[in-house]
Amino acid sequence: MQAPFSTLATFRDTLAKAPGPDKTALAGAQDRNGQLTKPPGALGRLEDLAIWYAGWRGTAQPQINAPQVIIFAGNHGVCAQGVSAFPPEVTVQMVANFEHGGAAINQLSKAFGAKMDVYPLSLETPTADFTTAPAMTEAEVVDALQTGWNAVDPNADLLVTGEMGIGNTTAAAAVAAAVLGGDAATWTGRGTGVDDDGLERKTDVVAKGLALHATDDPLEALRCLGGRELAAMAGAIAAARHHRIPVILDGFICSAAAAVLARTVDGALDHTVAGHLSAEGAHQRLLTAIGKDPLLSLGLRLGEGSGAALAIGVLKGAIACHSGMATFAEAGVSDG
Repeated sequence: MQAPFSTLATFRDTLAKAPGPDKTALAGAQDRNGQLTKPPGALGRLEDLAIWYAGWRGTAQPQINAPQVIIFAGNHGVCAQGVSAFPPEVTVQMVANFEHGGAAINQLSKAFGAKMDVYPLSLETPTADFTTAPAMTEAEVVDALQTGWNAVDPNADLLVTGEMGIGNTTAAAAVAAAVLGGDAATWTGRGTGVDDDGLERKTDVVAKGLALHATDDPLEALRCLGGRELAAMAGAIAAARHHRIPVILDGFICSAAAAVLARTVDGALDHTVAGHLSAEGAHQRLLTAIGKDPLLSLGLRLGEGSGAALAIGVLKGAIACHSGMATFAEAGVSDG
């Protein structure tokens, strides 16, 4: 299905019209959970995850058979300000690594049975340096949103979105600050490992971008301060909602993209869970702001969708227990 929007205004309208969970399936899943051969609440958060997933998939006894991992890659003009420990050429090189199956996310996707797709987004044309101009025109950001939307397989039953883009923790910090409030220092971290001088320079760059592009509109913040891969992730998360496909959010950069949706339309992230807490300093603050409690905390700071892909295993475990366990009646066990 092609994206049903062609401007930021119509994208906003599309978000506002997104469906909610199936209430009948939710009730059925809650009822089933109460009859399974275990003490009430014994599986902790796994029970809540299974019921949440069932509501979005529209069945009280769901399965996960077709997870999709999508990696979006973009280049950033703000890299000219020396904000990354690596040169922009690494983005292209890593895309080739993804395409040849050599990255961590390839291994994790394979381990959890996920189909993985990679979308390089105009890598030869970086976004504009947001300290001097908006990162993207409206046409460019809408094109990236559409790419993300169209990348989602309607037949998938779970989605993970990841990213690759040298300089994109700088863009994500700027977007988070613009959308959620707070100063540059609150949101800017070390990313791929910049030293103290690099962190100071990066924070100053974010501050300049915020001063130049002050806006109360989250979608305008994405356009002026973000990157194509952030916009594509936002588009994919929105498309998943349209198709009632649950989403596992990845780290700081993915969460910043998701925050744009959350602040554009209330409840826009109800079909998502946070896969993990990354080692990027402001990620916990970001998750708190969007109301998400991470499933895992393993000190990851790789990106690529890696933490969210690991969390596929947690969700698969929740669904396996919920849908595969016997009820007390089926097992002939007394429930007291």
